[in-house]
Amino acid sequence: MKFTATATGQYAIACDCLVEFVNKNGMNAVQNDQPSAIQDSIAKLRDLGELTDNSQPRLVHPQGQAKAKRVLVVPVDFEHTAASAPFAASAHITGLANTIAKALSKLPITHLCVEFDHRYMNGNSNFAINPRLDAELFAQAMLNATYKNDDHKGKDKQKATKAKAKHHPSINKVTLLTNKTDLDQINSGLVSGAAIGRGMAFTRQLADAPPNICNPLYLTAQAKALAKQHKSITTKVLGEKELKALGAGAYLAVTQGSSSPPQLILMEYKGGKATDAPIVLVGKGLTFDAGGISLKPSAGMDEMKYDMGGGASVFGTMQAIAELKLPLNVVGAVAAAENMPSDKATRPGDIVTTMSGLTVEILNTDAEGRLVLCDTLTYVKRYKPKVIIDLATLTGACIVALGNSTTAMMSNTPELADQLQKLSFEVHDPCWQLPLWPVYAQGLKSNFADLPNISTDKGAGTIVAGSFLQKFVDSPWAHLDIAGVAWKSGSNKGATGRPVHLLMAYLMSQTSTKTPKSTGRKKTTLSTVTIKPATKVAKKKKSS
Repeated sequence: MKFTATATGQYAIACDCLVEFVNKNGMNAVQNDQPSAIQDSIAKLRDLGELTDNSQPRLVHPQGQAKAKRVLVVPVDFEHTAASAPFAASAHITGLANTIAKALSKLPITHLCVEFDHRYMNGNSNFAINPRLDAELFAQAMLNATYKNDDHKGKDKQKATKAKAKHHPSINKVTLLTNKTDLDQINSGLVSGAAIGRGMAFTRQLADAPPNICNPLYLTAQAKALAKQHKSITTKVLGEKELKALGAGAYLAVTQGSSSPPQLILMEYKGGKATDAPIVLVGKGLTFDAGGISLKPSAGMDEMKYDMGGGASVFGTMQAIAELKLPLNVVGAVAAAENMPSDKATRPGDIVTTMSGLTVEILNTDAEGRLVLCDTLTYVKRYKPKVIIDLATLTGACIVALGNSTTAMMSNTPELADQLQKLSFEVHDPCWQLPLWPVYAQGLKSNFADLPNISTDKGAGTIVAGSFLQKFVDSPWAHLDIAGVAWKSGSNKGATGRPVHLLMAYLMSQTSTKTPKSTGRKKTTLSTVTIKPATKVAKKKKSS
C-alpha cells in the first residue's frame, strides 16, 4: 500500500472512493463547494437518523458531480471529556482508519482518497494538533487494519485468494487530501507511518508463524535475510557452543530440554557516528514455551508460539529503522530459544550460574523468560549502551493487573520511564509504569543460591520479574512486559505488532536527544522529528 498527500481539492481528484467526515448533523465545515448530489444524500442520511455518533459509515454516489466513483460518509464522534483515556487523541485517529478499512473491505477499491482536515482528524479542541503524527498514525493503522496472512493455508486456498484478488482488488494507494500548509508534515508522517506499519506486519508474520516452522534457527535465517536486504544492518549469532563458552548457564538451562538449539541473535544497525553509544533493544524469543518440567495446562497452549512476541517486535523495529535510515546506532538482541520437557530438561531445584556470575535456583521452569533475558542483558553490556529496553511476554500477572490494552513498564531511570509513557499515549501503544521498589525484591532469596527465579512471596508477579532482571543491568534501562498486548485470543487470534510503534517513537525522539536525563517533554513529542519522503526508501521493502 502506497501513501501520498496532495492539496488538490477532493472533488477534482479521480479515485475509487472519497472519504468525507461529517458531524451528527451531516455538516462538513471544511468544504463550501460540496456537490449538490452529495449534499442531498447526506441530508437524507441525517433525516433517517443514520449520522449519530455511533452510526456506521454510509456510501453515497456523486452522480457525476465529482471525479470520485463513490463517497464514504463517516460520522465523527467529537466527544472527549476529562474522563477519557490519556491516549484518546491517538485512539481517535487509529479508530478512523479501522472504521474506513472495515467499511470498504468488501468493495473493489484500489485508490482511496481521504479528506484529512484537522477539524475532523483531531475531533475535539482538547486534542493536540500535530499533522505529522496524525498522518503517521493513520498510515500505520491502515496497514494494520488491512493486514492478511494466508502464508500457511493450503495451496487451493491460496490459489482461490489470488483469483479473488484479480476480480476484487484491495486498496493499494491512499491519498490524503489536505491544505498546502500541512502538506510537508503530512507527507513526512506518511513515510514514517508506512515504515512502522510494515515493521509491525513483519512482526505479526513472525509471531503468527507456527512453532514447527518458526524455531530459533528460523529466526536466525530471518535476521540474516534482513541484513542482506539492508546494508546498514549486520547480524551475528551466538549458538550453543558460544553461549557455553560465555558461561550463559541460565540461558542454556532453558533450552536443554529441546532439540532446537539456542540462538542469541544480534542485529547491529549503524546509522549514527561510530563514537555514538547504541540503544539496545532486547527481545525475549521463546518460539514455543511448554513450561518445561513445570508443564503448562493444555488449554490454550498453542498460543505459546507467541512467547517470542518481544523478539518479533525487535525484528519489526529493526526493519523500520533501516527503512527510515534513522541517524543513530541500535542493537537488536533476540534471545531465541524453545522451552520443552524431556529427560534432559532442567528440573525445579536445579541451580545454574549466569553469565554475570550470580547463581540462580530454578524453582519453576516456566519462569524461563527471565533466565534467557538475564544472560542476554549481561552480554549486551559489552556494547556500552546509552539505553537498554527489553521487551517480553513475561508474566501472566501482567494481564491480571492491566488486561489486554496496556503494556506494563518498569525502569531504573525516571526520565526514561516518563518519556516512554508519554510517547506511548501519543502513538496509541499505551504503557503504564509499575514501581520497582526494593520491597518487591525481598522475596528473591534462596537458601542455596544467590537468588531464585521466582519469589517466595505471593503477588506482584510482574514487578518481581522486573526486579529479577534489574539485578543484571547497570545502564539506563526499561522493561516492557507485553504479555497482555502482543497477541489477541479467540476468534480474532493473531499477533498485534505491538509495541513496535512505541519503540519507533522513542528511537525517532532520540534523533534530536542525546541522553534520557536531558530530554525535556517538548523534545519527546514526535512533532520534533521530520522525515523527508524518499521514494527509494518506500520501495526498498521486500517480503520477508
